[in-house]
Amino acid sequence: MKRLRRICSDATEALSAAGVGVSVMADGGVRGVAAASDPIIERIEELQFTLGEGPCVDAYATSRPIFIPDLDEHAMRRWPAYAPAVHQQGIRAVFAFPLQVGAVRLGVLDVFRTDAGQLSRDQLGQAVMFADRAVTILLDGQDQLSNDQELDEAVEHRARLYQAQGMVMVQMGISLAEAMVRLRAYAYAEDRPLSEVAADIVARRLRFDSPQL
Repeated sequence: MKRLRRICSDATEALSAAGVGVSVMADGGVRGVAAASDPIIERIEELQFTLGEGPCVDAYATSRPIFIPDLDEHAMRRWPAYAPAVHQQGIRAVFAFPLQVGAVRLGVLDVFRTDAGQLSRDQLGQAVMFADRAVTILLDGQDQLSNDQELDEAVEHRARLYQAQGMVMVQMGISLAEAMVRLRAYAYAEDRPLSEVAADIVARRLRFDSPQL
């Protein structure tokens, strides 16, 4: 969505960040990147869903901001797959702000920085403001056509991933949970978005019972 991308770009500049991403999430469902300041940040944001862990995932689950001013050894232990992966991309700090209205959770706004250190009080206030603007856009009735289109895409994406998960389960004779682990591991190893891998499986361009897998 154009307005969300604008928020990501404006927040990147205002917060002296390497980039900002907004992800839309749902309880028990598939999560996905809604907007990012640039393609590199979009890939970094996608990593949390590919690996199934990270500040964004935790911020959504707890409905509380997750501030990681330094991707140190503690962060490496907390997210053993995610933290080293983003560290290799030059990210040294991550700040995740839940997007919610009351008990309704919509997603998370993530701020990525290449220098370790806390956000200043002024930057923290601005980040909260950008998160509030993102919530407003996601709920804005005046943008209903765009929201409906994105909702349709999200539903399609979710259904495709569930279908791919089931196909991998049958192909390999494993549980649904293990099938998702295999999907995420393959996406990470191939440096591809989970959604693309799922699309290839559903289209039968990729099978997980092949000898090479």
